[in-house]
Amino acid sequence: MSQPNSPLAQPQWSLAIDTERCIGCHACSVACKVEHSVYLGMFRTKVYYHDFQGMDAVGRQGMRRAFLPALCMQCEDAPCLKACPTESIRRDADGVVRIDTASCDRSRDCIAACPYGAIHIDPVAQVADKCDLCSHRLEVGMQPACVEACPADVLVFGNAADPGSAISRFRKKHGPELAVLKPEEGTRPAVHYRGIGSVVPRAVERKLPKGRNHDPFTYEIDTWPELRADYGTVVGKVKGGA
Repeated sequence: MSQPNSPLAQPQWSLAIDTERCIGCHACSVACKVEHSVYLGMFRTKVYYHDFQGMDAVGRQGMRRAFLPALCMQCEDAPCLKACPTESIRRDADGVVRIDTASCDRSRDCIAACPYGAIHIDPVAQVADKCDLCSHRLEVGMQPACVEACPADVLVFGNAADPGSAISRFRKKHGPELAVLKPEEGTRPAVHYRGIGSVVPRAVERKLPKGRNHDPFTYEIDTWPELRADYGTVVGKVKGGA
């Protein structure tokens, strides 16, 4: 792929996610947590599991499991930006939605406005935090940590203004297959997915929380109630208590 420090005057950073290649390994979310010291139980990037009845590669009916990596959608009409009372959120000319931590007042209005669960309050820094496509890495010509860590080339990233970039080539090849999450929200997400509605049923979108960050107890959907009880998050059921 073309390097993030493309010689073109104004890059347009863009990300696409090929769900047909995703194996649910969580390398992207782990790399993100390490890169940004994301606090336990909070997420910039998260992979959702979804079990459903469907056809396998040879046409047999049975249970299948789909994977959906989720992160900030870098929306062109970002609701978090409009909701922020201190104007601490902006969408820059390179297409990335960023938070100015110096002016963030932790009002949580941005969290309430986001339909993708992409924002949380960092409990240490006490400011809003979300994916900004690893802007600090882009500045030195590196790819986002999640893109670099993915072993299956699920995350396709690059400068959309460069016709020779990986993202431009991917869009040219798969354009008709690309779609966005929750189009009914009208946010015009800049992150596009391949395989939504086929490899990954649209039903999985309902698992992305609106108005709060991703739930840490949703990796193993089939054992969700047991996980909550085991970790003492159900009222009246504290692990090790009476």
